[in-house]
Amino acid sequence: MLVAGLPGAGKSTLLNRLYGLRGDETAPVCAGDVRVIDSGQSRNWWSRVLRPLPRRLRTPLVHATHVWRVGRAIHAGHGVVAHTRGTWPHILHLFAWLARRHGHDLHLILIDVDPGTARAGQVARGRVVTHTTFARHCRRWRPIIAAARGGGPLPPAAGVTILDRDAADKLQAIRFT
Repeated sequence: MLVAGLPGAGKSTLLNRLYGLRGDETAPVCAGDVRVIDSGQSRNWWSRVLRPLPRRLRTPLVHATHVWRVGRAIHAGHGVVAHTRGTWPHILHLFAWLARRHGHDLHLILIDVDPGTARAGQVARGRVVTHTTFARHCRRWRPIIAAARGGGPLPPAAGVTILDRDAADKLQAIRFT
């Protein structure tokens, strides 16, 4: 299960609430037989070593580590609930391929909020991405969410659920059956 949306849409907030994460974790969290993986875990892990480096240099390492952790958990056969950059379709395809290869299905939860709400979410958490980066995410998000709403081509997911902020706030659990 991948939780995707614009930066600030509420992906980490959702995982924190559902799985009792504090936001200071440095590794994936086990919740029964499920691995909960948020990108903040990779950011926290690298911050010990890379804090003196500019964010522009740290970010690619953080994202690569996060993708590696999600891929490793899928490869190991664990159920996974992960925050992901939904605006990178090639990453979604990679995770779908890995899941299929190991006899599992990929499911997506897309948290669809307008860019103003997402920007406010960034400000509230104190992690604002640059205007250029945010604009790029918005450009990439629009066709993904349009395809999901209209039944267009998406990564080979067994299921796609679209939530607005209110629906995400009401979500009580993600269950694997």
